[in-house]
Amino acid sequence: MNTENVMRLIPAMTIAEGAGVIVHRTIGTSALRSYDPFLLLDHIGSENPDDYIAGFPAHPHRGFNTLTYIIDGEMEHTDSMGNTGNLGAGGAQWMKAASGVIHSEMPKQKAGLLRGFQLWINLPAANKMDAPEYQEYPAEAFPVLEKSGYRVKVIAGSLEKTVSPIVDNITQVIFLDVLVEPDRPFHYVLLEGNTSFLYIFEGDGQINGKTVATHTLVTLNGASTAPVFTAGRQGARFLLISGRPIREPIVQHGPFVMNTREEIDQAMQDYQSNNFVRERAWRHRNKPDEQQ
Repeated sequence: MNTENVMRLIPAMTIAEGAGVIVHRTIGTSALRSYDPFLLLDHIGSENPDDYIAGFPAHPHRGFNTLTYIIDGEMEHTDSMGNTGNLGAGGAQWMKAASGVIHSEMPKQKAGLLRGFQLWINLPAANKMDAPEYQEYPAEAFPVLEKSGYRVKVIAGSLEKTVSPIVDNITQVIFLDVLVEPDRPFHYVLLEGNTSFLYIFEGDGQINGKTVATHTLVTLNGASTAPVFTAGRQGARFLLISGRPIREPIVQHGPFVMNTREEIDQAMQDYQSNNFVRERAWRHRNKPDEQQ
């Protein structure tokens, strides 16, 4: 686990994932293996369908949550328990894999453009074998806070009195999509005890005197309690993410994240013996008649 109390700038690495999807990865690289409770941050952003159209065929997860947020394009989701969904532009899905989910995520071309993010969030030992769950909502379900100089879409958690429909009761993750106008500042009061970072994916700017370029993650644990981001001449757009650290051992083998090697061995055995999914996941959407 990486819980260093320093403000660091982590440039994204370009990596081929799934069936050859090109992603910009920051958390989950040699520069930042993990950032408790966060295990991975992937940014998909391309106008070339060859970079992503092969998608992410069926694969397992155990021991953590994923949060998928689509900005442009669409992502179709299916799993071995019969759940299906299609995330359109602006939509997001919270998947609690926990004891086990086998699913696929396949891009659906929309004018050749796909942009989005996937964040992996660790689960504590007490919850790693919980039943899997989904929370999935379209763009219009997410509230927006607008103030002079900036606009914030609240994807998970809350900002001031603006509350997302996606709630994480375990690590209490806050996930914000922040758009700052050219040369304007954005202030954020860090939550005491949380792990926080921002990832800039449009434009550039400065934070506490440090210049931040596109495709760069900034760890904020070493920043002041109220870091100030000032956008550059073209403005800036970034994710601001925060969550409660778990402070437990992490043993990871690909899509399995547990606390001990023995638990990883058991996950692999369960998957190989076709005994991986223990319970059917339940899904919550914004309309009661769409619940499964």
